[in-house]
Amino acid sequence: MKNIVEICCGGYYDAKQAYLGGADRIELNSGLFLGGLTPSISSLELIKEEFDLKVICMVRPRGAGFCYNDEDKKVMFREAKSLLKANTDGIAFGFLDKNKNIDIESTKKMIDIIKSFDIKREVVFHRAFDCVNNPYESIEILIDLGVDRVLTSGLKDKAIDGLDLIKQLNNKYGHKIQILAGSGINYQNAKEIINKTGINQIHSSCKNFIKDNTTSSENVSYAYLNNENKYDVVSYELVKKLVESVK
Repeated sequence: MKNIVEICCGGYYDAKQAYLGGADRIELNSGLFLGGLTPSISSLELIKEEFDLKVICMVRPRGAGFCYNDEDKKVMFREAKSLLKANTDGIAFGFLDKNKNIDIESTKKMIDIIKSFDIKREVVFHRAFDCVNNPYESIEILIDLGVDRVLTSGLKDKAIDGLDLIKQLNNKYGHKIQILAGSGINYQNAKEIINKTGINQIHSSCKNFIKDNTTSSENVSYAYLNNENKYDVVSYELVKKLVESVK
């Protein structure tokens, strides 16, 4: 079975680097420094026009957690429809209730929207899954609702620390739902993660940094990273190394 490399991208530039590096699929976002927010339609359109890439678009209206109010949900459902109309291959999202359980009603509504466009459009439940109370009960709910894939680090900060749970989920449910491992995965540990869990899909940011001297002046700073005057991008070289490491 072919190993699939998905790259987390913050826009058109990142997608181009992922494509040049040989990625199979991207998760398209904006605001990666907030954990990934809904991307622009223009970024999606350019990527689909220029690159032979499967694109999964994030739908997330804000940073922090995944228990959304009615206003958030109203925006999310409309954003999903707009992205689907612009030909995204799928939607990544996650709804939890205040008790850290799957928000079944909202999840079902999002799935219905996605599948109403095309049964082949993919439904991805993102790392909101890593905040649930019971991963086994939660994944069974997602399977019953019709989720195609779940992105997880095994309920740990980094996937390398959640290998046991990722393996257990894959062994028990991998024939019913795709398990995509993410968080802290790079060309140095990807093969180990695949070998130890039995999964064949990995998600990575392959992050590099570019300097922009206009980020700050003597009295003003717009820096959002520890790397002063820099912003994060996908590295073509790191994508290429990652792809080669899991062949």
